[in-house]
Amino acid sequence: MNSLGVSLITKASLGTSPITSIPYVLSLSFPFTLGNFTIFFSVFLILLQLLILRKNFKLEHVLQIPISIIFGYFIDLTMLLFTWVNPQTYIMKIVYLLIGCLILGFGVYMEVLADVVMLPGESFVRAIVLTWRTNFGTTKICFDVSMAVIAAVLSFVFTGHLNGVREGTIIAALLVGFVARVLGKKLASV
Repeated sequence: MNSLGVSLITKASLGTSPITSIPYVLSLSFPFTLGNFTIFFSVFLILLQLLILRKNFKLEHVLQIPISIIFGYFIDLTMLLFTWVNPQTYIMKIVYLLIGCLILGFGVYMEVLADVVMLPGESFVRAIVLTWRTNFGTTKICFDVSMAVIAAVLSFVFTGHLNGVREGTIIAALLVGFVARVLGKKLASV
């Protein structure tokens, strides 16, 4: 679900999802795929969770590694499957972006609801929430905005200009966390 959302957002050609923005910017400058860099970045986030959670880091968190590998390969697979998605008009780019954000937001919500092994991006946010008692949706938005800013800085460092981070990245940063939070409130009351 999440890899499908990431791929549609990326295919919209208005940037990519914030959690994928750093791997995407790196994939534009180095000879690894978006999925490969997503795997590398995921392992980095798992190590950060270890530092944040310390004694609360459980062996089950290590299960994020195989999930990350599968996620990375599914990103590459869905990007390949969606080679036909190449919106030319701005309105169609926005449509694909919004569909991708809805799918990704739903996927994030389902991960949190299932309360099992999560992707490192969401698990990192959950580690912050558990350690510092913050709201998941709000923390997710802050995390996503931070990823977009770091990706923009990396883009300038590696290419000399802004590449791979656009208005779609900002929209996804605000919308994916919002969708996850709204779904959590709506479905919790059912």
